[in-house]
Amino acid sequence: MRTRLNGQAQAALLFLLGATVLHAGLTDLHLRYVKAGLRPLLLLSGAVLIAAAAATVWYEWRRPPHPGESHREPRVAWLLAVPLFALILVAPPALGSYSATHTGTALQKPLGFPELPASGPLRLGVGEYAARAVYDNGRHLRDRPIRITGFVAMSGTGAPYLVRMGLNCCAADAQPVKIALTGELPPVLRPDTWLEVTGTYTPRRTKDPVNDGPVPYFEVTRAKPVPAPRDPYDAAWDG
Repeated sequence: MRTRLNGQAQAALLFLLGATVLHAGLTDLHLRYVKAGLRPLLLLSGAVLIAAAAATVWYEWRRPPHPGESHREPRVAWLLAVPLFALILVAPPALGSYSATHTGTALQKPLGFPELPASGPLRLGVGEYAARAVYDNGRHLRDRPIRITGFVAMSGTGAPYLVRMGLNCCAADAQPVKIALTGELPPVLRPDTWLEVTGTYTPRRTKDPVNDGPVPYFEVTRAKPVPAPRDPYDAAWDG
């Protein structure tokens, strides 16, 4: 009987893990850990884990007990379930200004530049604006009204950046892309505040003090606080 209980305990842990992964994939919780494109894989993984739990239960009930078996896993093994409940109940905050100011900009030259609308305002991500400003010399950005959303970070000298953390895969590899702000800025800028800035391209550039990476400027004509977006991370923009 003890062997069966152990098998059922393993099945319970598998089910809890699968249910947790499914919960994360079916809600926005997964966006705190991985990029949005990995959601189907999370759902598939959760379903496979739950199926494995069901198969384990079926196997344990079908298997006849063997005399003399007395293996028993310590009850402390149930502590493995604690991180699963923590994952559901306590969502970690997205990486913000502290990580951004202690990590150099991850801006890299993209493979290419997609066509932009011929006229009208442009809504660009932080990474796309930075890449076009640095590696395309602002071509197609000049004299165009542009809107960008990101969070505020302050350099060691108090210079304001607009930042978005980019993901290649998951939050563990998140790295910032930064835009230096100039122009009509609010009198008080608090780190981690999300802003939508409207303005224009400027050829002015600076270097990130952390890794000497290129940081383009953005000439702000209007800035307003906005709620944090549903997905606080950007998939790494490569054109």
